[in-house]
Amino acid sequence: MPGAIHAEGLVKTFGDVRALDGVDLDVPEGTVLGLLGPNGAGKTTAVRVLTTLLQPDAGSAVVAGVDVVRAPHEVRRVIGLSGQFAAVDEYLTGRENLRMVAQLYQLSARDAKARAAELLERFGLADAADRIAKTYSGGMRRRLDLAAALVVRPPVMFMDEPTTGLDPRNRQALWEVIEELVAGGTTLLLTTQYLEEADRLAHDICVVDHGQVIARGTADQLKDRIGGERVEVVVHRDAQVAVAQEVLAGAGGGETEVEPHTRRITVPVTGGARLLAEVIRELDARGVEIDDVGLRRPTLDDVFISLTGHSADEMETGNGGGGPGAAARGADPDGTRQGAPAEQDDRAGTGHRAEEGGR
Repeated sequence: MPGAIHAEGLVKTFGDVRALDGVDLDVPEGTVLGLLGPNGAGKTTAVRVLTTLLQPDAGSAVVAGVDVVRAPHEVRRVIGLSGQFAAVDEYLTGRENLRMVAQLYQLSARDAKARAAELLERFGLADAADRIAKTYSGGMRRRLDLAAALVVRPPVMFMDEPTTGLDPRNRQALWEVIEELVAGGTTLLLTTQYLEEADRLAHDICVVDHGQVIARGTADQLKDRIGGERVEVVVHRDAQVAVAQEVLAGAGGGETEVEPHTRRITVPVTGGARLLAEVIRELDARGVEIDDVGLRRPTLDDVFISLTGHSADEMETGNGGGGPGAAARGADPDGTRQGAPAEQDDRAGTGHRAEEGGR
């Protein structure tokens, strides 16, 4: 049975750029799908199609049982969207922003007031509730935008890099909010460039590149694709690197990797903690001084390097992709309030120029 979000063969082109090239997605109800990939991979284009802001050139998509092309208004009634750019009214206070969104969703004045107060407290904005949003910092605007997307507790949420620009404390707070939402039955499609975020929140992960899904599975399944455990040793002196490499080569189940400038030697292993103990004893017997030693599992960053040819750090600094800031600037050229109901802005299919440069 199709999930709360289901897409088959989505295609979207902008001139010669094939932003989506046959994307299939399925997100079971009450789960989180992490959509990961370099800048320009097609993540935001996929979100915009699924939230009815763009029409696909081919393929189909259903959200909460409703076709996104045939009934976009119905889709927008049951979703929340927080995009890369914080779409708040700078000349309203934080409280007024949230009450306005609540009233657009036809909540009563009493319910709108109560919900605004609840969200302001939840996102740490209560002390600034009656200041105009123009005076807010970037992180505060981001939190206000996220609060607006949650005003009506939508059953399906789309969050496009929601924690970009947040400090670690506020990022952690948002993670807790997301976990509460999902525990309550909300389905979430999350794009992110923070691998720790995907590792913690996502039940399943899709890695996209050049408009195609190139890998999918749980975080553990993706890590297992590039190998199991590794023993890593950092020796104290350059002269001891060769000896340590010999020891690890004898203990491991594959080729050793050496980083001369850090004196780090790595080898894949299958013996786990027992083998690590043997390696330490052998190094000690040969008089090798160790600065650091450990049994490591592959990280999601290792998965990215394996699948896309570069690391997540390169994604975040924009090497080859324009960076998060460039993507954010192009995310919402028409000023559409993200998270507001569809009836207020039925401009699906706009923003093609921005999508070409910052999908």
